[in-house]
Amino acid sequence: MELKEIQDLIKFVAKSGVSEVELESKGFKIVIKTPTAHEYISVQQPTVIHSTAPVAMPVATQAPVAPTAPVPASPPVASNLITIKSPMIGTFYRSAGPDKPLFVNVGDEIKPGKALCIIEAMKLFNEIESEISGTIVKVLVDDATPVEYDQPLFLVEPK
Repeated sequence: MELKEIQDLIKFVAKSGVSEVELESKGFKIVIKTPTAHEYISVQQPTVIHSTAPVAMPVATQAPVAPTAPVPASPPVASNLITIKSPMIGTFYRSAGPDKPLFVNVGDEIKPGKALCIIEAMKLFNEIESEISGTIVKVLVDDATPVEYDQPLFLVEPK
């Protein structure tokens, strides 16, 4: 099975709403699972305290807190912008490698078929291509961070 066929299968499973697909053929087996509405993923990190000597803990006192200015709301997104969303769960990469140039930057013109990023899922590197023409207005995800299915990745001003 070719990489493109696997990518198409992953996209199909993600869009179809099926929670699990298992495909077995000559010499390989593919299992694709998508989270259902009932599943929750929880990550817990243990708290680690390093100490080489006993330390006296100070008594906590409550100091008066100065009022803070309200945090400004994020600027409204123009209604003509199109959001490009992640077609799968995985790790988002803006370039093909650490020493490679970024696929796109803010202000770049894109056309259908232009590579925008890579999403690594199950050790497969899936190149995500544009389906629209326009200009990249904003990159919404940091490099090498996990993304969820349907998570916004880019804002594009269409042409």
